[in-house]
Amino acid sequence: MDMAKTIAIASSGLRVQSERLRVIAENMANSDSTASSPGSDPYWRRTVLFANEFDRATGLDLVRVVGETFDKSEFERRFDPGHPSADKDGYVLLPNVNPIIEMTDMRQALRSYEANLAVIEVSKTMLQKTIDLLRA
Repeated sequence: MDMAKTIAIASSGLRVQSERLRVIAENMANSDSTASSPGSDPYWRRTVLFANEFDRATGLDLVRVVGETFDKSEFERRFDPGHPSADKDGYVLLPNVNPIIEMTDMRQALRSYEANLAVIEVSKTMLQKTIDLLRA
């Protein structure tokens, strides 16, 4: 396979994992937020959706982000009648973000990012060594 194509594939992987890490960071940042008013929903956990995309210019199947989706799992309820976002029964809805799941997803995204970066580095090294051999 052509080195440029290898780098293009790995670069598309870097882009989607970077976006995934951004969404995970957003989830973590909002994990303790509450609804802005009584009866309204707090922050919904988001996830990234990927898809293969055929690039006609290069003839490669690349990965891309096609959007974000909301996790429809139940919100946590905490009894806190003095909270401004408490409902009539005194319960506050908390986001459906589990920090343990987010940390696990973050590690997986980071490992995937590192793997794609390693592919680019190896390809770059191989290309440089090929150029050095041609010069000799």
